[in-house]
Amino acid sequence: MLSPARFRELHCPGDPLLLPNAWDLASALTLAAHGAEVVGTTSLGVAVAAGEPDGAGATLAPTIELAHRITAAGIAVTVDLEAGFSDDPVAVGDVVAELARAGIVGVNLEDSTAQGLTEPVAFARKLTAVAAAAPELYLNARTDAFWVGALDGIGARTSASLERARRYLDAGATGVFVPGTLDDGTIATLASGITAPLNVLAQPGRAIGDLAALGVARISTGSLLFRASLAAITAVLDDVRLGAPPGTTARSIPDYSAAVALGVRRPSPG
Repeated sequence: MLSPARFRELHCPGDPLLLPNAWDLASALTLAAHGAEVVGTTSLGVAVAAGEPDGAGATLAPTIELAHRITAAGIAVTVDLEAGFSDDPVAVGDVVAELARAGIVGVNLEDSTAQGLTEPVAFARKLTAVAAAAPELYLNARTDAFWVGALDGIGARTSASLERARRYLDAGATGVFVPGTLDDGTIATLASGITAPLNVLAQPGRAIGDLAALGVARISTGSLLFRASLAAITAVLDDVRLGAPPGTTARSIPDYSAAVALGVRRPSPG
């Protein structure tokens, strides 16, 4: 199985790692069989499967359980930990240390919660604790200035992303993830301004080679594959109803907000 050291080596600006994201053991096994040397987990997929909202810090147990299942299957995995499932840096470090003992190769931590962007100083403390608890792991610091929409304008969001990235790298992060749909100029600015591997989401209409030319080192599918699976099962169900061959019906992939809504628990009857 891939080592943490080898995982670090796969982050090459101009020759990016394509990281597909799994939400259960079956999807991880499928991705590995399809050629993925390493998989990530998607917090949205894990949360919705557990009947919880994404980004609410409610899925620590299923996240850890999934990491153990994937590593036990011999698949290298980097784990999405949302914002760390705690405001206490020591507690976050303890969680990551447990996962490191299970054999994961990296973690992803994000600087936002359901309440919005986190103060960068507080988030940096978590990164420092994680780097100390498991220095061998690839620590991907996700900064959400583009994702949560708290700032107006591309310029303000880019500046905030660069400033937060610098702070997070000083705190011990290995690489930086800036999610969102980004234009080429913004990606190039981030890649040149961040002195570490840049991770972006797969971008509509742009191939791996296009993002490689902009200096990207890692491309994640995020929740895309999970959301596509939701579209696929509803399309096949429609085919069954119509008596059509499975795969006949086309169905649009639900967006992030629609998928998040599935994970919001409904009141129990009575």
